[in-house]
Amino acid sequence: MIIVPDTSVLIDGRVKELVDKTEYRNSRVIIHEAVIAEIENQANMGRESGYKGMGELNNLRRINDKGHIILEFSGSRKEIVQFKEIDEIIRNTAKEKNGILVTSDKIQANIAKIKGIEVIYLKKQKLKRKLKIHKFFDDTTMSVHLRDRIPPMAKKGKPGEIRLVKISEQPSNERELQDISEEILGFARVDPDSFIEIEREGATVVQLGQVRIAIARPPFSDGYEITAVRPITEIKIEDYDLSEKLLSRFKKKAEGILVSGAPGAGKSTFSTALAEFYKSQDKIVKTMESPRDLLVSDGITQYAPLEGDMEKTADILLLVRPDYTIYDEVRKTKDFKIFADMRLSGVGMVGVVHATKGIDAIERLIGRVELGMIPQIVDTVIFIKDGSINKVYNLKFKVKVPTGMVEADLARPVIEVNNFENNKIDYEIYTFGDQTVVMPIKDKKERITSLEKLAGERVSEEIKKIVPKAWTDVSVNNSRATVWVEEKFIPKIIGRGGKNIAKMEKILGISIDIRGFEEKSIKNRNYGKKCRVTIKETINHLHLVIGEKNAGKTMRIYSDDEELFIATISRKGEIKIEKGSDIAKNIVGGLASQNQIYAREENI
Repeated sequence: MIIVPDTSVLIDGRVKELVDKTEYRNSRVIIHEAVIAEIENQANMGRESGYKGMGELNNLRRINDKGHIILEFSGSRKEIVQFKEIDEIIRNTAKEKNGILVTSDKIQANIAKIKGIEVIYLKKQKLKRKLKIHKFFDDTTMSVHLRDRIPPMAKKGKPGEIRLVKISEQPSNERELQDISEEILGFARVDPDSFIEIEREGATVVQLGQVRIAIARPPFSDGYEITAVRPITEIKIEDYDLSEKLLSRFKKKAEGILVSGAPGAGKSTFSTALAEFYKSQDKIVKTMESPRDLLVSDGITQYAPLEGDMEKTADILLLVRPDYTIYDEVRKTKDFKIFADMRLSGVGMVGVVHATKGIDAIERLIGRVELGMIPQIVDTVIFIKDGSINKVYNLKFKVKVPTGMVEADLARPVIEVNNFENNKIDYEIYTFGDQTVVMPIKDKKERITSLEKLAGERVSEEIKKIVPKAWTDVSVNNSRATVWVEEKFIPKIIGRGGKNIAKMEKILGISIDIRGFEEKSIKNRNYGKKCRVTIKETINHLHLVIGEKNAGKTMRIYSDDEELFIATISRKGEIKIEKGSDIAKNIVGGLASQNQIYAREENI
């Protein structure tokens, strides 16, 4: 009997299994050089499939040495023009040798039969045996972490109560990890419930039933490593103790949902439960995943990136028109744009997003989609913490005066981020000049401070555009900015007929009053104790170092008893002054006269 295996069965590791059977003993096993070339190429690219194929060839060599088969090699690599022609080369070899083609590739098998070639098709079979990787798991194990020269570790418990424990005192070694890896790959290629999701140089991701396995090796990593993750519980939406209000929203209104949380918080578990909930509501549900690791029932189709591109997957789904699509996970700018496009096309979307706070998930959309479109894309944000729902936000779009501003002409488009359960506004999102602001509303003090600080910074920036050397002191109160500046700069800042001021007020949306430093009365003011000032010089600036503990304070700077200017201390605890400015000249002149340069905190 003559057997001609193709690349697929060698990589699957199933030729040895076949020739071990009594009826195939003493068979001639012919391997074409094209097969060797393909396996070698995959191994050179650092792919596990190449190493697996080489391992199977070694197995056949050992069986040959025992006298159970006759192993032969035929053909030449010169026959290969492109690797995609290898299947045809192998079929021709089987036909010329009057041999039986052995393959696990269904298309290869069908083409061979059409050409009159005898075929043994080894299709995937449901395997029940336990693998070595399974021995590291118990009922409480969420993930297993194996690394060369390190004892096996595992994360055990449930979301919010996870601990890292040592499974064994004996360190793993590279040979052991390679054996585990080869077994995993072999199993994944023949088991219908398993598949190789990603294969790159130095990295392979396998979905082994419910277990997702990431294999890393040099040159991608500095050592051999296997990480296996599985869900420890299957949770239904009812297990989350949802309020009737939230459950009603899922049923009737929520169509753009972001499920957010930190890694391991339980985002995917909740998304799976939500997918099953929508399926139970007679909705057509699909998923977009890479890798495909959501544990959904058979009625929910899981889609991977089509030809490596999730945008192409989205194109197919837009034709399929599901009621809801679970996008796990939305991370890169392209992912957010795909999510937005599908949502705006009328598909209900659930996106899984990494975030440390609920508002972070919304902020990740800013700059990636138009601000005014965000409430049309996302209407509900679920923040998961320790396996349970910690916060729920709903988004509304309004044109109004932002909270904290009082002028009617300051109205602008505002996105309200509301606490879903009590309907109170937690955040407002709007533009301020050319910046997008996410303003906390619940903490009044924080809101006022943030708003005033932002407004002051933006006013200073706009004035610097007109008079780069102007030193300003800005205070903001009730959407009105008062700016103190040296008198000589006032006319230029205001502009002819107030043109410059009018333009700034329109850009920033606040009223601006320009005054000279001399107008700033020193009556009825309390001054703090003297603060030492250290002068440091760089190429273009003088740095007045006062100390980080004074950051954010408004202080008056003196040369002996002469007040030079008023300024707010930076986060670094210093004031930066451009060389060549009048203020810098005064400071240098004072130092030359051996004057003491110091600061006093101003309390108005």
